[in-house]
Amino acid sequence: MQITSAMKMVSAAKLKKAQDAITAMRPYSNKLTELLQSLSATLDADSGSKYAEQREVKNVLIVSVTSNRGLCGAFNSNIIKQTNNLINNVYATKNVSVIAIGKKANDAFAKQNRVIANKSDIYDDLTFDNVAEIAEMLMEKFVSGEFDKIEIVYNHFKNAATQIILTEQFLPIVPIESDDNVTLDYVFEPSKVEIVEELIPKSLKTQLYKGIRDSFASEHGARMTAMHKATDNATELRDQLKLTYNKARQAAITNEILEIVGGAEALNN
Repeated sequence: MQITSAMKMVSAAKLKKAQDAITAMRPYSNKLTELLQSLSATLDADSGSKYAEQREVKNVLIVSVTSNRGLCGAFNSNIIKQTNNLINNVYATKNVSVIAIGKKANDAFAKQNRVIANKSDIYDDLTFDNVAEIAEMLMEKFVSGEFDKIEIVYNHFKNAATQIILTEQFLPIVPIESDDNVTLDYVFEPSKVEIVEELIPKSLKTQLYKGIRDSFASEHGARMTAMHKATDNATELRDQLKLTYNKARQAAITNEILEIVGGAEALNN
C-alpha cells in the first residue's frame, strides 16, 4: 500500500508537467495541420507533394507508441491490441512492419518478427529534435517507396482517468475535401507550392511529437489512476486482515480465560 501510494504521488507530479506540455502545443499542431490540409486541397494534381502520393498499398508501417514501464492498467495492452487488430484484420493481406516506441511494444511485436526499429530510448530525452529524427526516417521510408502507408497508434490524453486510443494516418497526407463555396483570402509568398513543401516536413514532425507527448501524458494519468485503485484495494485488504486478526486474537484470549476459569474451578472442587 505504501509503495502504490508513493507511485501514485510520483505519477501525479509528473502528470502535471506532461499535461501542461501537451495542452500548450495542441492548438499550434491543430492549426498547422488545418492550414496544410487546406493548402494541399487547393493544389493542382500535377503540383502535389511527394508526401501526398497515393499508391497501391502493399507495405504498411505502424508506429506503435507505448511506455517503457508497466503498472499503468490497460494503457499498453490496449495499444498492442489495436496494433494487432490492424495487422491481423485491416491489413491482413499486406506486409506489415512495426516501429516500436516504448519497450512494451517492442517486447510484444519482436516476438512476431515485425519490429524494424526500436525507439524506446526516446523517453530518456523527449524533445522535439529527437522526435524529428524519427519523423525524418519515416518520411524517407515513404518517399523511397519502402512503405506505401504509415500509421501511428497511440493513447490520446483526455483527462487523468480517460485515455482514447487513436489511429492516425501519418503518410501519405490526406488533404481535406475542398469546398468550392469557400475561398481562402490569403496572399502567398513566395508561392503556394513552395509554402506547402516547407510546411509538410514541419507538420509531420509536429504531428509525431504531439502523438508521443499525448501518449506520455496518458501514461502518467493511467498509472496514477491504476495506483490509486491499487492503494484503495490494499487499504481495504488491510482493514479486512486487521478485523480478522482482532477476531482471532479475541478468540484466543477468550479461550485462555476459559482455561484459567476451568482450572480454578477444578482446584476448588
